[in-house]
Amino acid sequence: MAGEKGHNTHGSKRDHGGGLDAACERWGGARTDWLDLSTGINPIPYPLPELPGDAWSALPDSNSLARLITAARAYWDVPAGLEVLPTHGASAPIARIPFLLAPHGPGRVHIPAPTYNEHAAAFRNAGFDTVPRIDDGPVDATVLVHPNNPDGRLWTAEELPESGLLIIDESFCDIHPERSLLPVVATRPQTLVLKSFGKFWGLAGLRLGFVIGAPALIAPLREMTGPWSVSGPALAIGEAALTDNNWARETRTRLDTDAARLDTLMTAVGATLAGGTSLFRLYRTADATAMQERLARGHVWSRRFPYSSEWIRLGLPGSESDWQQLERALA
Repeated sequence: MAGEKGHNTHGSKRDHGGGLDAACERWGGARTDWLDLSTGINPIPYPLPELPGDAWSALPDSNSLARLITAARAYWDVPAGLEVLPTHGASAPIARIPFLLAPHGPGRVHIPAPTYNEHAAAFRNAGFDTVPRIDDGPVDATVLVHPNNPDGRLWTAEELPESGLLIIDESFCDIHPERSLLPVVATRPQTLVLKSFGKFWGLAGLRLGFVIGAPALIAPLREMTGPWSVSGPALAIGEAALTDNNWARETRTRLDTDAARLDTLMTAVGATLAGGTSLFRLYRTADATAMQERLARGHVWSRRFPYSSEWIRLGLPGSESDWQQLERALA
C-alpha cells in the first residue's frame, strides 16, 4: 500500500496506510523492529491450510473456482438470483466498476466523505465528477463503504438511494455479518456489494476479493477481469476459510476484546474514541502529528489523515510482545 501523504513510496497521490519503509528512513530501525498499526488488517491471520499439489503449478481450474463460489454463497447467505464473482482483491473491481457506466458517458458519482479514497480515484480515472453531498443534484452512481473507513459508520437500508448504480463496499463488514446489506440487493438490481478477504481473515497478500450482484452487472465485470484472475492458492485458501465458521466466531470475540484493550491504552494518554471497528480504532487527539511521532519514536507506525489535524487511526496489535511495544511507545 502507499504511505501517508508526503511519505508515499509508490508515487501516487492517494492516501493510505502502510509506508513503513519511509517511517524506517525517518525514525530508524529495520522493518522487523517496527509494529505496523497503520492498516485495519487482522493481525492474527487465518492459518494456512495444506494446499493441493498443483495449486502453484497449474492454471486455476473451474472446479476450484466453483467450490470457492459455493463457499462464499453459503458464508454470506447470498440471495438467490445474485451471482458471486471472485476477483484479484477488492481493488481490482473497484478500478473497473466505473466503466460499467461507460456506454452512457462519464457522469456524477456521490461518495460521502471522508471514506476509502480508491473509489473516488477510480471514478475520476473514468472521467466522473465526485459529489460529496447528495443534495448537490442527481447522480449516476453512489458509493457507500459499510462500515465506513475510517469512522466505522454503518448505513441502513432506509438511507440507500433509490436510483442509479449503487456500490456497497463491505470490506470490513465480516466483523458484523448481521449488519450486511446484502439482503437489500435482492430487490435492488442496480447494486453491487464488495467483499474483501484480506481484512477479516488477515491475508491481504493473498489478493482475494468478491463482487456480488445481479447477473447483468456481474457478466461485464467478469469479462473485464479476464480468465484466471484468482490464483490457485487463493481459491483453495479462500474455500477453507469461508467454511471455517468456528474460526470466524472465535475471531470476532477476540477482536472485540482487543479493540477494548486498545481503547483503554489510548484513552489513558488523553485520546478519545472517534469511531472505527473492531479491526481499527479512530481516535481524536489534540495533535495527530505529534501523536504519530510519539508512537514512531517507539517504532510503532500509525495512520493519520491529511484532512484532519486531530484524527489518528490504529489497527490492533497481534502478539503480547506487540502490545508491550505499544505500551512502551505510549509511556
